Amino acid sequence: MTSVLHVQKVSGVSGSEAHLLSLLPLLRRRGWDARMLVLHEDEPGAREFMARMRAADVPVEACRMRFDLDPRVPARLVRRRTDILHTHLVHADVLGLPAGALARVPVRLSTKHGFNEFRSNPIAAAADRAAARFAHAQIAISHGLARYLAETEGFDVSDFVVVHYGIEPGATPPPPPDAPRLAAVGRLIPIKGFDVLLRAFAIARQDVPDLTLEIAGAGAAEISLRDAAPPGVTFLGPVRPVQEVYERNAIVVVPSRGEGFGMVALEAAERGRAAIVTDVGGLPEIVEHGATGVVVQSEDAPALAEAIVSLARDRDRVRRFGQAARARALDQFSAEAAADAVGAVYRGLLGR
Repeated sequence: MTSVLHVQKVSGVSGSEAHLLSLLPLLRRRGWDARMLVLHEDEPGAREFMARMRAADVPVEACRMRFDLDPRVPARLVRRRTDILHTHLVHADVLGLPAGALARVPVRLSTKHGFNEFRSNPIAAAADRAAARFAHAQIAISHGLARYLAETEGFDVSDFVVVHYGIEPGATPPPPPDAPRLAAVGRLIPIKGFDVLLRAFAIARQDVPDLTLEIAGAGAAEISLRDAAPPGVTFLGPVRPVQEVYERNAIVVVPSRGEGFGMVALEAAERGRAAIVTDVGGLPEIVEHGATGVVVQSEDAPALAEAIVSLARDRDRVRRFGQAARARALDQFSAEAAADAVGAVYRGLLGR
């Protein structure tokens, strides 16, 4: 059985972690000896991630880091034997890929997961490109992310194989409510654009007075967002499972300034909900404008407000979009398809 060691620094369970929690059990079912090495700083989220991975019968090792470039990580990887080394996110890339090359791991690859402010720093971009030289292949989770990395860090779009995240199908969701209820889900940090959403919501509520908005999530910007929130907005804090938030609302809004993929949009689609998203990263690849939702320009609060008002006043279109979104999610973004695509990358590299 071919051994595959996945490495990532984990502090909580978000998009990339959810992807791994889905992917690794599916790889094991397909005959790959997929294992996980978790780099961490003893965060509760890292412990949760490891517990959930073990509950899925995926072998997990932990490596506590003292600081960002902790030399114990590459030292450990040099001693580790595996057929394939698959790194995720910058810490694992920078520390893991050179160590894998030194250990003569036959196949080494990296998955790029998201937009990050540090990528605009020339030194950080150079370090990322340098680490990439030790990889035989690189996966990007969307075409939009591949373009962003080309523009920001100097990669070539052709450097990447695109493998979208996948999602497991749940039970048939209830129909969307008739009331104009909006939901937004994600970390409350600037790149997620919730400040733009609050401005758009205040504009939209002038035309749709009974409009409401639930925001699920936590983060460093929570206090400032609460202070800026107009009437009709409710902050829920972290919610799990989040599907209940989607189901009790009619429309899901993803107002991001940057988004490697946009798992919230896919989760909303799987629950049969129309979405309004921005034109960044992978979001336009998930939401088909005019068919499963609406795509607007990032940071344009008036345009976002106009889209909200338009959908809030058209319940039939909300239902049609939601039905089409679920069908598209299950057809084009299944977890099984994602695992098959990653396995195909492995087989292609081993065949070299």
